Amino acid sequence: MKHFVSRGMLALLLLWAAGTSTQAAVKPARIFSSNMVLQQGQENPIWGWADKGEKITISFAGKTIAAKAGNDGKWSAKLPSLDYGGPYSMTIKGKNSIQFDNIQIGEVWICSGQSNMEWTVSNTNNAKAEIASANYPNIRLFTVAKKVSQKPVEDLDNGEWVVCNPETAPAFSAVGYFFGRHLNQELKVPVGLIHTSWGGTVAETWTSSQTIENDPDFKGKLQELAGFDMTKYREQKMAAIKAKLKEVPAKDAGLVNGVAVYADQSMNDADWADIDPAKLWEDSGYPPIEGIAWYRKTITLTADQAKQAKEIHLGAIDDNDITWINGMKVGSTKAYNEKRVYAIPSNTLKAGKNVIAIRVEDTGGGGGLYGEAAEKYLAIGDQQLSLSDPWKFKISEAQIGPLEVGPNDYPTLLFNGMLNPIIPYGIKGAIWYQGESNADRAKQYQRVFPSMIQDWRNHWKQGDFGFHFVSLANYMPATQQPGESAWAELREAQTKTLALPNTGMALAIDLGVANDIHPRNKQDVGKRLALSALKTTYGKDIVHSGPMYQSVKIDGNKALISFTETGSGLTTNNKYGYINCFSIAGADRKFVWARATIADDHTVIVYSDEVKNPVAVRFGWANNPDDLNLYNKEGLPANPFRTDDWPGITK
Repeated sequence: MKHFVSRGMLALLLLWAAGTSTQAAVKPARIFSSNMVLQQGQENPIWGWADKGEKITISFAGKTIAAKAGNDGKWSAKLPSLDYGGPYSMTIKGKNSIQFDNIQIGEVWICSGQSNMEWTVSNTNNAKAEIASANYPNIRLFTVAKKVSQKPVEDLDNGEWVVCNPETAPAFSAVGYFFGRHLNQELKVPVGLIHTSWGGTVAETWTSSQTIENDPDFKGKLQELAGFDMTKYREQKMAAIKAKLKEVPAKDAGLVNGVAVYADQSMNDADWADIDPAKLWEDSGYPPIEGIAWYRKTITLTADQAKQAKEIHLGAIDDNDITWINGMKVGSTKAYNEKRVYAIPSNTLKAGKNVIAIRVEDTGGGGGLYGEAAEKYLAIGDQQLSLSDPWKFKISEAQIGPLEVGPNDYPTLLFNGMLNPIIPYGIKGAIWYQGESNADRAKQYQRVFPSMIQDWRNHWKQGDFGFHFVSLANYMPATQQPGESAWAELREAQTKTLALPNTGMALAIDLGVANDIHPRNKQDVGKRLALSALKTTYGKDIVHSGPMYQSVKIDGNKALISFTETGSGLTTNNKYGYINCFSIAGADRKFVWARATIADDHTVIVYSDEVKNPVAVRFGWANNPDDLNLYNKEGLPANPFRTDDWPGITK
């Protein structure tokens, strides 16, 4: 995800505006515009502002609806229920007149979560072809601008509905787009998608105060937020920055008129700070600032090492870098999540001391080198010279914003700023891709996540509308032995949330990438969410899920695992019929890898010669069960599970 830390995000006056003042002219809420989709088959709320007591008429679909602004200037009405179709026009009249055109009646879905929902079509697999073919005049897109707020905001600052085409699709949520495309193709009706997400955010920031105030873990933070002093907060932040930096450099002294001064071998960096190259600078005690910082490392090589060194590996750098070795530029990249591998030209390195210098530009969020220590090394023949010990570090240009709170600093902030302004726009349901930022509190998520869903439903007042979410994809290095896993526990919390009515889960356990938290295959994620919605919310007779654990029966040294959602039957792509990712344990709770085979269309037999009396079985119980190969014949993967309820590692 784009590394988020608390910092200035938007202008103060925008972030903390907590309402809409009385308007001199009739004004509908910004979620209403030309090109919008209204939910079919129900009366849809419409609302806005005008002068106190002003009478408003809404002409739509051959009917006229009357409304009157209250003492607070707010008016609301209900649009008539209509079947699929369009285009329609709408006229709203008070002392002035507003017209919306090209309105469709169809299916409306909220698309929310963190960075994997925010991930755009332009960054997916086959992006060029996907964008070129994104001509769907009956798919409409709306993106809610990022905003945190201390109190519920009544209206959005900006935004409008747009028709889906190659110009508008690239910047839209990829998961949302592919979900909507599949619905449009299957249902043959207009689809409206409202995208409201923010990378790196936690579920509790998307939950309202009415729910948070009853949560034992967060109600104290809510009380703290109520007494929050923004002016004092900004003063403290600025004081912390000045205390750490001594001075706030306004212009990079390391690159002057195109000359990389700080890349020069002879420059003395003895008074620079030390920093761990596996941590962002904000995670190393530095204040949340954007700007430019320099990293330097001096290494000593033999003549043979200097001759054989062909590549430098630096891992990911947030956001942009230029890298020099001994004053020679060897590479540059503009991407916060791309691992740097730069070829080293001949004769660049020498016997003795060599200096590596990296100029890092941080454009927002966290900044600097980060990731696994093992990703940072000099490739010398078939050997690796580690570069993971501390580097010299200096911030050379600091850009300090308005120093507002970030979306994770308190619960409710994104509900207030990015959900409340669009409630109660008529919807069919919501899709959700989030959980990575709550994984270290997966046990708590068992309560927080379903509470958030119920909270949304309570506010929308549309009953148990459809809510479909993505189970976390596989990520991080694969483990060699069975063990505990925070991400597995988070997936378990997501699975338990299926106890809520009209919910569904799209499995992405086979779509992830070990070294990238943002897998580019968003096509299958969107399609699987659509399958879930088509089955659970629309009642279609389809196979919508991979196999789900049902029960276990112990027979001697074997465990018989029964599954539901097996479709046409269980299958594996292993030519010998062996199933990976199962582990088994006895009463000692020590898990070992198990042998597993398919017994019939709904049952798997699991055993190990090391466990004579099994009591528990786990499947895919890891951050990254990278060789998972149990599916139903419709091609959907089995959901990770455990049969035990032993204490985990998360709180």
